[in-house]
Amino acid sequence: MQKYIGNKIVLVGNGAVGSSYAFSILNQGICDEFVIIDLDKEKARGDVMDLNHGLLYAPSPMKIYAGTYADCHDAAIIVLCAGAAQKPGETRLDLVSKNMKIFKSIIDEIMASGFDGIFIVATNPVDILTYATWKFSGLPHERVIGSGTILDTARFRYLLSEEFNIAPSSVHANIIGEHGDSELAVWSGATIAGVSLKKLLEDQPGKRDRMNEIYVNVRDAAYDIIQAKGATYYGVAMGLMRITKAILSNQDIVLTVSAKLDGQYGHDDIYIGVPAVVNRNGIRQIIESPLSSEEQRKFDQSVKTLKDIQSSFFS
Repeated sequence: MQKYIGNKIVLVGNGAVGSSYAFSILNQGICDEFVIIDLDKEKARGDVMDLNHGLLYAPSPMKIYAGTYADCHDAAIIVLCAGAAQKPGETRLDLVSKNMKIFKSIIDEIMASGFDGIFIVATNPVDILTYATWKFSGLPHERVIGSGTILDTARFRYLLSEEFNIAPSSVHANIIGEHGDSELAVWSGATIAGVSLKKLLEDQPGKRDRMNEIYVNVRDAAYDIIQAKGATYYGVAMGLMRITKAILSNQDIVLTVSAKLDGQYGHDDIYIGVPAVVNRNGIRQIIESPLSSEEQRKFDQSVKTLKDIQSSFFS
């Protein structure tokens, strides 16, 4: 059983995603101690000062400081945002070789501190790097969680909410699979107030073609944002905050995170985005949502895409 002392969070990697995550945590008042570790110590120092200057207006007190890997020993959660960023025209899977080496050295140092909490992985390609974090750390797989398709699902629900003029929180629809080009929309289980979204779209004139348009816009959103401003960070930071809150508040909420399959959906030995129950112990269970035959085929292909890359590093 992991040892928790308070609700301490350690952020490793203080780039655009990491610093946006830190800001969202401050605004939510989720933890009582927040540590930033980054190779750029001046950037970390500056962000710590800036965040502390906002404490007066935060919902609760928080100790925020720049630290070292020694500070990981009593953390409840370590969030990994370190690594090479995705460049224009580059896929998430192109990043794997560069970031695998970075992760090995980081996780070795973290585990040497005596850390025994929960990892949340955000660095891309997130599914493969979450698998690597599990392998390198030796922690139980339920305590290693990737951000998975939590952002893709948020994009999907936002676009559907715009399409039907409904709040995103009232849309129930998931993107699963690789956080990348082989991800898939689970149209067969998507609903608004219990009404099938697939049926709504197919029954309305001019709406049927919108299904594929919406999916493509979700899948390619990152490329569009990267082209426009260089990187995506606000949306994923909010998703990471949501996972963190689910853990520290023991919420037993279902989120589409990257979790290790052990026979679910017909696959094993792979981390991939699926609906999973998240609580204080990490991933309590994976939810096997019913898939249509076409959705299962696409999910199988997504697994193959990841395993083809994964097998190059882990046999």
